[in-house]
Amino acid sequence: MAGFDATRDSGPDVARLFLRLLAAIFCVAWASLGWQLDVLIGQRGLLPAAPFLEAVRAQGVGFAQVPSVFWLRADDVALHGGIWLGLGLSLAALCGFAPRLCLGLGTLLYLSYASVAGSFLSFQWDNLLLECGALAVFLPRDRPARWIHILFRMLLVKLYVESGIAKWQSHLGDWQDGSAMTFYYETAPLPVWLGWYAHHLPAWWHHLESRAVLVLELLLPWLAFGPRRARLALFSILTGFQLLNLATANYGFFVYSALGLHVFLLTDADVDRFTRRRRFPAPITLTSPHVPWLRTAGAMVVSTLFVGVSLVDAAAAFVPLPARAATWIGPLQRAYEPWRLVNTYHLFGSITRERVEPQFEIESNGAWRSVDLRHKPGDVMRPPDLVAPHQPRVDFQLWFYGLSFQRGAPAYVSTLLDRLCHDPQAVQSLFRDSLPAAPTAVRIAFWRYRFSDPATKASTGAWWVRTPMGETRSIPCGETAAG
Repeated sequence: MAGFDATRDSGPDVARLFLRLLAAIFCVAWASLGWQLDVLIGQRGLLPAAPFLEAVRAQGVGFAQVPSVFWLRADDVALHGGIWLGLGLSLAALCGFAPRLCLGLGTLLYLSYASVAGSFLSFQWDNLLLECGALAVFLPRDRPARWIHILFRMLLVKLYVESGIAKWQSHLGDWQDGSAMTFYYETAPLPVWLGWYAHHLPAWWHHLESRAVLVLELLLPWLAFGPRRARLALFSILTGFQLLNLATANYGFFVYSALGLHVFLLTDADVDRFTRRRRFPAPITLTSPHVPWLRTAGAMVVSTLFVGVSLVDAAAAFVPLPARAATWIGPLQRAYEPWRLVNTYHLFGSITRERVEPQFEIESNGAWRSVDLRHKPGDVMRPPDLVAPHQPRVDFQLWFYGLSFQRGAPAYVSTLLDRLCHDPQAVQSLFRDSLPAAPTAVRIAFWRYRFSDPATKASTGAWWVRTPMGETRSIPCGETAAG
């Protein structure tokens, strides 16, 4: 591994910086989840945790398939208490108090929520946070640790390269023919107002963007294992790329997690220049006779598991496997996948070519009216907002529902309709508008949205134009109570 100096590249200053960044990201993740907890998995939420655990327990499912502390108790008191505990652990790590222990415990606690929250905590950035938290347990901040720094670089490479492979294998061929970015800004799950301007850049620029992303994700990340100058160049390119993502779409805390991983492209000397901190005075190399055999054995076990599971997952995701291989890979995946500590990434494998938005409508006092969610396109005059690193998870999931609404409503949508009828205060936080206390019926209308053109926006101020695509049948509120 040319250009790798264990006394500088795997230094404690890099480790300390990353641990603080990861702790800050965990703080954001806990605060964001806590803000939405009641409406997501609380007793009056859309996917209540307690009934879910009761249902899977009745099916013979146990802790190995659903690893969660909430098997012990899953009422609102326990759920809220876990949020405060997770936030406290993250703040302690941020302040430098036993960060590896705090982040390890926080990771297991976050996994407990991810295990019971279904699709609401199924995003790839949730998986990335869990994977970073698991590896952080083995990251010392008082000495060099070449092997764990290499694993973090491998995670960085895995994140980008696997996403690049998914794009290359897109069934639409949209990244290879250059068309992907012509749709990307307009159909992003939660766009921001800068996305409108990016969408209207020339077509040749979008085609260049599409192909440049393939180069950036498939080829450049391997420079992570090159000499220092190559890594600094990669740091600059990837950081610029993620800042563009940050400015043009809302992806929760994903961009911040990726930026945190970029730290492992730096040396202690680079970190010192940024932070003006004194370097660690006496780094110890892995060849030191003072390194105990147990530490070396542990490093080998963790490295083997990380690399082995990563390769198995990647092969299952991207390589056509013979039937014989599937017979042993399938059971293996079912054993480790519930823990979500080693994952595969396939961000934006193909780009959706239209955005279909569900809009909830309520009948009250004999009249129908639409109610807009806080962060979804609704009123065409309202600019898309910047909400990251907070992730409004119901708003985000409804984007997926809009893409496949013909197949019927998922459970959380059916529950949301019921709450609008019988318990509107339980879901009021999702909506900009005040909900009527005693509606008589509910339904969902579907609209195809696209960005307005510059002439339309100049003359009317509208950010969007939309056309109707139909609506569900009206559901009397008495009927929704019966399910």
